[in-house]
Amino acid sequence: MSEVDATDRYVIGVDFGTLSGRALVVRVRDGAELGTAVHDYRHGVIETALPDDGPALPPDWALQDPDDYRDVLRHAVPAALSAAGVDPALVVGIGIDFTACTVLPTLADGTPLCEIPELRHRPHAWVKLWKHHAAQPHADRINALAHERGEPWIGRYGGKISAEWQFAKGLQILDEDPEIYRRAERFIEAADWIVWQLCGVETRNVCTAGYKGIRQDGRYPSPDYLAALDPDFTDFVTKLDGPLLPLGARAGALDARAAAWTGLPEGIAVAVGNVDAHVTAAAAQALRPGRLVAIMGTSTCHVLNGTHPAEVPGMCGVVDGGISPGAWGFEAGQSGVGDIFGWFVRHGAPAGFDSHERLTEAAAAQPVGAHGLVALDWWNGNRSLLVNHDLSGLIVGLTLATRPPDVYRALLEATAYGTRMIVEAFAQAGVPVDDLVVAGGLTSNRLLMQIYADVTNRPLSIIGSAQGPALGSAIHAAVAAGEYQSIHEASAAMGRIEEAVYRPVPENVRAYDALYAEYRALHDHFGRGANDVMLRLRAIRNAAVDARAAAPLEVVG
Repeated sequence: MSEVDATDRYVIGVDFGTLSGRALVVRVRDGAELGTAVHDYRHGVIETALPDDGPALPPDWALQDPDDYRDVLRHAVPAALSAAGVDPALVVGIGIDFTACTVLPTLADGTPLCEIPELRHRPHAWVKLWKHHAAQPHADRINALAHERGEPWIGRYGGKISAEWQFAKGLQILDEDPEIYRRAERFIEAADWIVWQLCGVETRNVCTAGYKGIRQDGRYPSPDYLAALDPDFTDFVTKLDGPLLPLGARAGALDARAAAWTGLPEGIAVAVGNVDAHVTAAAAQALRPGRLVAIMGTSTCHVLNGTHPAEVPGMCGVVDGGISPGAWGFEAGQSGVGDIFGWFVRHGAPAGFDSHERLTEAAAAQPVGAHGLVALDWWNGNRSLLVNHDLSGLIVGLTLATRPPDVYRALLEATAYGTRMIVEAFAQAGVPVDDLVVAGGLTSNRLLMQIYADVTNRPLSIIGSAQGPALGSAIHAAVAAGEYQSIHEASAAMGRIEEAVYRPVPENVRAYDALYAEYRALHDHFGRGANDVMLRLRAIRNAAVDARAAAPLEVVG
């Protein structure tokens, strides 16, 4: 641990993830990480039924309790300060990042609808987590109408709006619970909501507004378009719109209530909210154009700065200033990565192979291609390039000789092929990708990292921090507090990276080119309409689950 100096100044970065929140204490002058603490969400991901004997949830739902986020401020921030041994009086700012698109309906004062007693049993009153995929039919409607009308913004999102984003989730609420829709005076990203909780000031950040809220060229989709979707949806933008601020700006000052939660001084700077992936680019000193950052965890988000806007099919969007001011920020992603590996360890690997370490060790001993398998990495749908969360996983080549390490390695490789698809789509659209920087928990798997370098045929650098998003949020807090003039300046001083840790091995590159060709063929066959069996199977499953849920309980005796 670095030594604490009373003449130094410090900032706090808080990273709100899928299952927990992490607070990190960082020294302003050099980015040294002094102390950290994690607080698990009490309710985790709400997928089967609402808490306290609430109603069952349909398939593909993923909700959260917003008070779990406040608990991170109450517990993780004081614990991180204690671990760092830093006097709270020396802290000058706090910044946060969030998974996105994670959104919630609230009253005009920010009260979540799920905290209103008479609405607590209504599923649509709760936070919709990023991986809530039940709005896919609504995303399909949004996309079809946008193309039919020739809406100018649809190309900025690769031709498809995701089921994970604000408009699809909002339209689902309107269709399925119109009263909740009417009661929602705000429909706000959790990143902006928690900033509101910290400083008492309602703001919107340009990152989520652009990537998740279809805000392009200074405006949202037109009232005419929204009315064509549904006349009652015309007012949706009024629920989204709010004071819009650039990344690194000061949203307000820490208020008395939040100061009591965190143990921090009232009045310190609160930075504008941000997204966990996008904020990590600053932590990895990866703001220059051409350097793609892959934040790899349960899922992967790919962010990349470019010098000009470009329409890239299947991307999550391009936003002016969406990663850092002065550049066009591109985003892509894969909906399942670490989750897929974890699924196999928990449910597919027998005793003796039921750990990542054992499977990785055995898989690493194989030559490339020796398992005879190729997989599609769609266990949680496809975010880029197909933008369809009803797609599902596939493994081709299984035989009686196939063993658990074979399948595990094929799954690792499948996610690398998905990233190569994204890299090539950028390049074909005139947005070069020179090298990759990887952040997140999966960087510790050396086999996986080498596979990514070989499959993409690009050098792969590793962020020099285990807490990339939290460090990135701390960097933005330092800018909001006036300690640095720009995110670029703060990134250079506080970020860190280990350059070109993994380099492509030529013989592996050649072997993976052949396997990648098979992946592409399967990708296009099952993902671009030649064979819709995955979608039909999803529909059959949902119908069966719905029928079971609707069936009366059988009374025995």
